[in-house]
Amino acid sequence: MPAATVTVTPQPPGRLKRRAEFLRAAAKGRKAAVGGVVLQALPRDDAAPARLGFTVTKKIGNAVTRNRTRRRLKEAARLLLQARPVAGVDLVLIGRESTRSRNFKALQGDLQKALERTGVA
Repeated sequence: MPAATVTVTPQPPGRLKRRAEFLRAAAKGRKAAVGGVVLQALPRDDAAPARLGFTVTKKIGNAVTRNRTRRRLKEAARLLLQARPVAGVDLVLIGRESTRSRNFKALQGDLQKALERTGVA
C-alpha cells in the first residue's frame, strides 16, 4: 500500500486588531522606515505565523485615500509573506504619503528592506 502524501500549506498571517497590540509593537518593537513604508516588528515567544496590523493616519488624506493606501500595503505584505513566510513576530505596517503613489514593485522592495533591517527576514 503506497504511503499517503501530506501537503502542508503555510498558514496565512494573523491580524493585529486591538489598540493595545499596536501600542506594544510601537513601544517594544524594532522600527524601520524605508521609502513608502514604516515597519514596527515585535518578536514573540512562539512559532505561530506572523500577525500583521496596518495603519494609516488621517494626515495622509480622506477615507478613500487612506483605504487605498492600506489596501496597497496589505497586498504588498501578502505577496511578500506568501513567498517568504515569517513566524513568531508581530508586524505593524504604517502607510506614508508616498505609499499610494509609489511604484508597486518599489513598495514591495521597501517592505523587504524593512523586514531585513528589523531582523525579521
